[in-house]
This record gives sequence, structure tokens and C-alpha cells, in this order.
Amino acid sequence: MERQVTLFIFLLSFGFVLGQVSYTIPEEMSKGSLVGNIAHDLGLQISRLKSGKARIFTSDSDEYVELSRERGVLLVKERIDREALCAETALCALDFQIILENPMEFYTVTVEITDVNDNAPTFEKDEMKFKISESAVSGAVFVLERAVDHDVGINDLRDYLLKPSDHFALKLH
Repeated sequence: MERQVTLFIFLLSFGFVLGQVSYTIPEEMSKGSLVGNIAHDLGLQISRLKSGKARIFTSDSDEYVELSRERGVLLVKERIDREALCAETALCALDFQIILENPMEFYTVTVEITDVNDNAPTFEKDEMKFKISESAVSGAVFVLERAVDHDVGINDLRDYLLKPSDHFALKLH
């Protein structure tokens, strides 16, 4: 019981202010690109960011976004490859907190990373060979593997076209 009371008093000694802001940016933005004006969006003065030693806290070891206290903005720290970060999930977001001291303040920030069409469709193999007998019936069907595109949503593979040659006619089903 004594431990619970001590913890409760400890928590009361902090001035908690909770706020939340969300941004949406495309993947592959160059280093130093503007994510958002965090000071303005949270209603904070730049002087408060400086005096409170504002910093980013993330549970991951990777930080893709950095805070410029002098300007009150969030910037891209390193290029973000959405496919590497989130694979083929529909929603890709970075979640972190902005922490200030004296009094202690926590703000939750979500940065959604949208997909850009930066991956060309590919086949697993660069070349596919079929052994076709001379006695093969005209109209015989040979199955090709499916092309893969690592982009998601509207940038995902919709369809593709294989062009016929003088010797073969190709149909895509």
C-alpha cells in the first residue's frame, strides 16, 4: 500500500499536458524536408521548446524524424522507404512522443507514410524458358508466374502486358 501512495504522489508532482497531432507525408522525401510545424500545431512557443529541452522519444531505436527546436518544426531525418518499414500493410505510420521538461509535458505525434509508385513490377526470374515439343497442339497453354510489385494501394500492380512475338501469341487471364 505504501508503494502505491508514493507512486501516486510522485505522479502528481509532474505537470502533465497531453496533446496529439498527426501528419501525412509521402515516402522517399529527402533529408531535411518539412514534416510539419509542431510548435504551431501544438500551440507552443518556440521559447518553450528551447527552455523545456524538447526532444523526441520513440520506443524504436530508429528515428526517421527530427525536431528543430530553433524553428519549431519536425524534419525528415533520413529517407523513409515505406516498403522496407511497413512491408505490404495498408497503413504505415511512425508514432512517437515530444517530451518537454519543467513542467513535464508529453505530446503524441503520428506521421503517416503514404506510398509513392517507386517499385517497378518484377518477375522472380529474369528469364523463363519453356521446353515446347514440336508436336505441341496449336493453342496449347503455358502458365507464367505472376509479377510482383512491392508498392501498395493504388500504386500496386494492376495488370501488365506481355507482347507476342512472331512465333507465339500470348494471352493473359
